[in-house]
Amino acid sequence: MLSYSPPPNLLQNRIVLITGASDGIGKAVALAAAAHGATVILHGRNVRKLEGVYDTIVNAGHPRPSILPLDFEKAGPAEYEQLATAIEKEFGRLDVLLHNAGMLGERAPIEHYDVAKWLRTMHVNVNSPFILTRTCLPLLRRSEDASIVFTSSGVVARPRAFWGAYLVSKWGCEGLMRMLADELENTRIRVNSINPGKVRTNMRLQAYPAENRDLLPTPESIVGPYLYLFGPDSKGINGRTFECQ
Repeated sequence: MLSYSPPPNLLQNRIVLITGASDGIGKAVALAAAAHGATVILHGRNVRKLEGVYDTIVNAGHPRPSILPLDFEKAGPAEYEQLATAIEKEFGRLDVLLHNAGMLGERAPIEHYDVAKWLRTMHVNVNSPFILTRTCLPLLRRSEDASIVFTSSGVVARPRAFWGAYLVSKWGCEGLMRMLADELENTRIRVNSINPGKVRTNMRLQAYPAENRDLLPTPESIVGPYLYLFGPDSKGINGRTFECQ
């Protein structure tokens, strides 16, 4: 899957919403999607960083993206509805929704885990993808070939001690993905997830501060599976988790 060679116009005329697009994997996927013809909607909390991604896309001559800042930790139902309304007003539909935004939270034994931090991590990592999916489903149904993708984690396949709410939330997202895939099986919307593995991101640095980052793959090197699931070549693929490494 990493060796997937997409045609230059793979995502031409596709409207792609990427959460957590200001940095790391989200940024790399946003740039790659735009380079293959997609009109990318950039979501994140840091407007300045989003503007940097926006400028990179525009300066490269790719389709002009949009910026939709939203803090999942603080947003209520009205803010999600406003986001969907903005997409509908500007584009009329949504072809791809990538759930990539997330937070590591605290790494600690359950008996010492801070309850407020647990609730915050679960909300950002599980509740927000649920709410955003629910809000955007009417827009996805207007697409002729829609795709919902979740960025998963190695802790789903290999659960281990002290990963706290992050581990549980990623299991929750995997369950949400599989449930959605089953619910939408007979529609034009497919649902899958990608486990990127070890990647040189700030979240990875938080989790493994002593690790040699120079030995890790870059986010840019693992965009192939995302482009595959975004585009028409993955039509009919549903309810699967793809491993990058």
